[in-house]
Amino acid sequence: MKIIVTSIFVEDQDKALEFYSETLGFVKKHDVPTGEFRWITLVSPEEQKGTELLLEPNNHPAAKEYQEKLFAEGIPVTMFGVADIHAEYKRLIDIGVKFTMEPTKMGDLTIAVFDDTCGNLIQIMQE
Repeated sequence: MKIIVTSIFVEDQDKALEFYSETLGFVKKHDVPTGEFRWITLVSPEEQKGTELLLEPNNHPAAKEYQEKLFAEGIPVTMFGVADIHAEYKRLIDIGVKFTMEPTKMGDLTIAVFDDTCGNLIQIMQE
């Protein structure tokens, strides 16, 4: 068994697609109409056959509440690995991404947390 798709709730699928592709650099793999919303997945440019990230609409009240409570508590919804966290932090800061935690050493890891502008906090990590 392996993970093929993981999802995050987003407030606006178009805004999320723009942020995750243009700002973060993920590659759109699927964009399929599914009634009122779309099945939008992205992949890492380095692993285009790897795990897909689904941009899931938060239109259900439970999903919206879950997303809002995690954000209010400062809890990231997912984590992405980066090769050089300081370079990635600088790149993202330079294009206007807002961080809630600067790169911070925690044992063998260094982590940072930013706002994805779509209702989530995202953690990046360098091993």
